[in-house]
Amino acid sequence: MRATKFEFENRFWVIAALFSAGFALSDVDHRNAAVALLRLFWGTLDMDSPQAIFYLRLMFAAGAVLVFLAALLRTWATAYLGAEVVHDASQHSEALVAEGPFRYMRNPLYLASLPMAAGIGLMASRTGWFFLVGGIWLFHYRLILREEAGLLESQGESYRAYLKAVPRFWPSLTPRVPSGGRRPRWGQAIAGEMFFWLLGAGQLCFALTLNIRRAAIVFAASFAVYFIAVSVLKRRAASAQR
Repeated sequence: MRATKFEFENRFWVIAALFSAGFALSDVDHRNAAVALLRLFWGTLDMDSPQAIFYLRLMFAAGAVLVFLAALLRTWATAYLGAEVVHDASQHSEALVAEGPFRYMRNPLYLASLPMAAGIGLMASRTGWFFLVGGIWLFHYRLILREEAGLLESQGESYRAYLKAVPRFWPSLTPRVPSGGRRPRWGQAIAGEMFFWLLGAGQLCFALTLNIRRAAIVFAASFAVYFIAVSVLKRRAASAQR
């Protein structure tokens, strides 16, 4: 059930493949997820009317809010874990971080993927939306199982205690472990998660314009930023090892 080493090391590309497959399902199911949701609540609404267009913009904007919330949660987690760890292909089990959002849940980075998939999925078909949300959840759950096994092996009883105190996925309303005093590094976190902030900006652009070409430019910029950020992080890690 747990993800393989290959899946973990190539998780970015696996997630990209899931999104590609989800959007490709529009060839099978031609109705957009947001349009279907709108018809579910206002079945008699003329979809070409200004009112329907306004509601569609609101739905896509709500999707952008979900992506921004995901980016915020990821940035909070990365501020404590470190962008060099979050975006490294290798699995890091040499230390346990129990600060920031990790005091409320064990996997905030993976939890953030659900609102991201749900928000961006509104631009896909009905079937694509369910495929994205379900596929992303299942894949990340398998990644979690792999990380937990690694941390149990390296951290032993300290991680067992953390497992018992902090929920795996759904956050507690109050912190479950005391703070160790680690200070967040917001600059590197914002830079490291700019990819997700730009994804939200791309969807917001689509909500405002309903122009997929303009949104695609922002989405493309987000990928460019991601690869630049990963390249810089790798160079810094290599320099630190010299």
